[in-house]
Amino acid sequence: MNFPAVSMFLAGALFAAMPSSTSYQLHNYGFGSGGTNNSTSTNYSLNATTGQTTGAQSSSTTYKARPGNNNSQQANVPTGPTFDNPSNYYNKLHFVVAQAGNPTDTKFSIAISSDNFASTQYIKSDNTVGSTRAITDYQTYASWGSATGQYVTGLTPNTTYKIKTNAFQGKFTETEYGPTATAATVNPSLTFDIDTSAIDTETAPPYSAAFGNLLPGTVTNTTEKVWIDITTNGNNGGKVYVSSANAGFRSPANNFTLTSATADLAVASTGYGAQGSSATQTSGGPLSITAPFNVATSNVGILTTALSEIFSAPAQITGGRGSFQLKAKAAAATPSGNDYQDTLTMTALGAF
Repeated sequence: MNFPAVSMFLAGALFAAMPSSTSYQLHNYGFGSGGTNNSTSTNYSLNATTGQTTGAQSSSTTYKARPGNNNSQQANVPTGPTFDNPSNYYNKLHFVVAQAGNPTDTKFSIAISSDNFASTQYIKSDNTVGSTRAITDYQTYASWGSATGQYVTGLTPNTTYKIKTNAFQGKFTETEYGPTATAATVNPSLTFDIDTSAIDTETAPPYSAAFGNLLPGTVTNTTEKVWIDITTNGNNGGKVYVSSANAGFRSPANNFTLTSATADLAVASTGYGAQGSSATQTSGGPLSITAPFNVATSNVGILTTALSEIFSAPAQITGGRGSFQLKAKAAAATPSGNDYQDTLTMTALGAF
């Protein structure tokens, strides 16, 4: 039995479910060629993603956004760092990195320039400046001193510098540099002055101090003290020295010298020397009297033809003010005369 053939055409439509929600529907979407996420070896890292990563770079004067997934991985761009010269430094400046909301393991590098970044150098991990930047020169906020900050050293005096920072927190996250901050070094400086007066006051040259009459067996002080002023921005402070032309109190007419010595003049038969009286400062330092002149009662330190340190400050000092007094004692056998004299030379040194 033969059966007739029957043909049937079925018509219809196949609908794909599009990504959607109550507020959107994405009608066209696709995938790129795919890739491998975070492939690495000891020498390279490859970061790829499934999806489209095309598009122009968006930017303005205040932001820059690259296309693709790497941009979303970036650390926060640091805001402007703090950069200043808090104490008239001539070869270093103070900085504080801005953490800018980044996690504690984020690392920052700091670029520095003295020509508005026509050329760029970097603050190294030891706080010096170098022309190259190593991975060790990226440091965490804590390593850069946290809120206290640190000092960049080895700078040129009387020069304006700018710094800026960038950040990274893992692979493929390094940011652009953030805003710049500006600070300037100053020139090295040292000011020094002396006065001679019975009280703490400024006097004009010529400077002199008088014993009056030296009575045998009696410790006699000069009526006037010698006062010094010192201010310096030397990183290691400054020193004041004294030297004696005669290494004693001398009478040219008698060709006789009352020799200087470190001694207790109340006990010694004769002698001559200096005794520190005071040492103060407005800030920094501090200023102190140096041995053998840091004595009291009838004790004195020796005055020689060589420079002898009499005042010292271990750090920058402003308004340093010190004084010392001369003491002498003659014996019955000391030749009399009205021409006993000595010339003292005061010398100041800044420790730069």
